[in-house]
Amino acid sequence: MNLFSKLRERESSGKPLRVGLIGAGKFGSMYLAQVPRVPGVHLAGIVDLSPANAQANLARVGWPKERFSAASLSDALKTGRTHVGDDWQALVAHPDIEIIIECTGNPPAAVEHALSAFRHGKRVINVTVEADAFCGPLLARKAREAGVIYSLAYGDQPGLACELVDWARTSGFPVVAAGRGHKWLPHYRESTPDTVWKHWGLTAEQAREGGLNPKMFNAFLDGSKPAIESAAIANATGLEAPDEGLAFPPGSIDDIPTLMRPKSEGGILDRKGLVEVVSCLTPEGAQIRYDIRKGVWVCIEADTDYIKRCFTEYGVVTDPSGRYMSMYRRWHMIGLELGISVASVGLRGEPTGVATCFNADVVATAKRDLAPGEMLDGEGGYTVFGKLVPAQRSLALGGLPLGLAHQLKLERPVRKDQLLTWKDVAIDESLLAFQARKEMEAMFAPGSRMVTAA
Repeated sequence: MNLFSKLRERESSGKPLRVGLIGAGKFGSMYLAQVPRVPGVHLAGIVDLSPANAQANLARVGWPKERFSAASLSDALKTGRTHVGDDWQALVAHPDIEIIIECTGNPPAAVEHALSAFRHGKRVINVTVEADAFCGPLLARKAREAGVIYSLAYGDQPGLACELVDWARTSGFPVVAAGRGHKWLPHYRESTPDTVWKHWGLTAEQAREGGLNPKMFNAFLDGSKPAIESAAIANATGLEAPDEGLAFPPGSIDDIPTLMRPKSEGGILDRKGLVEVVSCLTPEGAQIRYDIRKGVWVCIEADTDYIKRCFTEYGVVTDPSGRYMSMYRRWHMIGLELGISVASVGLRGEPTGVATCFNADVVATAKRDLAPGEMLDGEGGYTVFGKLVPAQRSLALGGLPLGLAHQLKLERPVRKDQLLTWKDVAIDESLLAFQARKEMEAMFAPGSRMVTAA
């Protein structure tokens, strides 16, 4: 990498990358903690529904008060300070802002922000991966048509998994599977914000002290977030979703090459070329040593005897046949690493992961029997979880994407573990995110000539 040297060149030339951040919550705050240390980047504006909370987070991560203010964005660009406000449209429209970081965690809002940014010629880094999961291929196409870059966020697991897949393919290795780790037991599917801390290993008091959002953390626990991130990985790399959804096989890092083989060879895959998630818990709930819970991995294949022999000579961990091995990264640092995306997008014009096809979708699935009149509350809530399914199956079913299953009223009863469809809910069809999703569905509908987003 030579990103840091290029950033220093921008710093010395007096032409830093000019960045705007929408949403200053947990992920955004982690980026805020790092950006003052990075040369060649001016975070010119931060907008949030609550500027006061944004300012409190700036203070929490160590920003001195004189570094930010509510003064105009134009003044901030002139003085090198950071504007804090609530007008995202002004941030996106300002001619001197080059890159927008979408960090709200609100999927419909993220779609609106990204599409507006494209119209104003801005490059977009989308931290709100929930939005990418239900219309990332469309966002990628809209960005390309506007002549700008759309990117996943480095530091989040999808971006890091995409990097490993790219490493493997650029090195010449066939990719058998790729994905992330997770803490998983089947009954976590039913977890709600009321039960999440018991399963997570924290007390409610510890969670309150840490300012942790139970709904957000429950989205990880109940399998929704792994499904969302696996969809992003599949659609960015061209890998496919398992036919029956994620299997969450338990295993250590050293078990990955043995697990991620076709079933015909002793593994858990129906076929090669899939995304999957590895659990850090045994079926009995015991912690597995040397786990990949916080990391990402790619499983590759030695497709010649010579390469297989190289694996043996270098002593790498393989499956029993010596044919499969994995490369991995055990930890991801979330917003603390987001600067890699900023530098890559701003200096090289390269995304750190972007949808190239529509292979996988995440469909809202009932956590319990649901009755007409109930309101869906989206990922991590009390009513639905997200299930990863092949995109063509979702389209044929008319599946309701999890990213849009927020504050929707049910019109028909839905049984526990049943996939929801558009027909099950009442939705405001004027919603921009709904229109974007429908446009994407038309792009990839059965019989359409569209097979990729690129």
